[in-house]
Order: sequence, then structure tokens, then C-alpha cells
Amino acid sequence: MSQVAISAPHLDAWRGLLNAHAALTTRVDAAFAEADLPPLTWYDVLWAVRKQEGKRARLSGLADDLTVSRGGVTKLVDRLERAGLLVREQCPEDRRGSYAVLTVEGEEMLRRMWSVYSRVLRESVVEHLTREDAEILAEALNRLSASGSRAPVPAASTG
Repeated sequence: MSQVAISAPHLDAWRGLLNAHAALTTRVDAAFAEADLPPLTWYDVLWAVRKQEGKRARLSGLADDLTVSRGGVTKLVDRLERAGLLVREQCPEDRRGSYAVLTVEGEEMLRRMWSVYSRVLRESVVEHLTREDAEILAEALNRLSASGSRAPVPAASTG
């Protein structure tokens, strides 16, 4: 099997994506800490639950919505539950499963966190990208996300 060369622009795009992600998440977490708010991972879980019908999400599905392992989601939900931001409910159709349900306190925490998060996004993204830039970037990143969720392409048959 021979190696395929990767162009410099593609490598630059990959490195830019990683650097931008690291810089922006660091900025958001720093702003949350300065405002005495929980970290971005908490916001991500709360938002993933909030956007589901009934503001409740199957724990088994949360890992798919987030960039966190199933074990990581369980630990995060444990912390959010101890903080009163989520509660667990048994899944009536599957006794082994459970839901994370957003509490009133969780909804309020999302509002508090959004005021900080949106400010950082305006300063770090909106002020640096035109609307057209944002549309192009979103489309490109959505293509990358979709390609990562596809099954590997099988090797060509030689028979």
C-alpha cells in the first residue's frame, strides 16, 4: 500500500481547524471561569438535553450528540445531577436505559452561560468572519463532519 501525498493547503486547513478549536474553547472556558460559571462541557451537555423533545435525552444518545465517550457522559451527567441542573428518569420502554432531564435550575444555568458564551462568540468569530465566510466555513465543516460519520470505504476487489 502506497502513501498518498496530502497537499500543503489541506494540512494547513487541518492544523488551522485544530488550532482554532483549541483557542476558541480555551477562550470560552476562561470566560466561564471568570464569570464563576461551569465549564463548556457542562454547557454542551445541558444544551444537548435542552434541544431534545421534552428537554430530556437518552443517556445512550448523548455521547452521539457530543464529543464525549459514553463513560464521560455518565460522569458529566453525575456532576450535573449533583449540581441540580439535571435529573435522571428511568426509561419506561427500556428498564436498563435512563433519561437526563433538564431542571428549572439547568435552564437558568444555560441562560446565564449563554450570555457569556454569545459574547465570546461575537468577539472571536462574528467580528472576524463575514456572513459569507461563516456560510462557507459551516458548509465545509459540515462536509467534514459527515465524512467522519460514514463507514470506512471497503478496499477494491481484485478478483
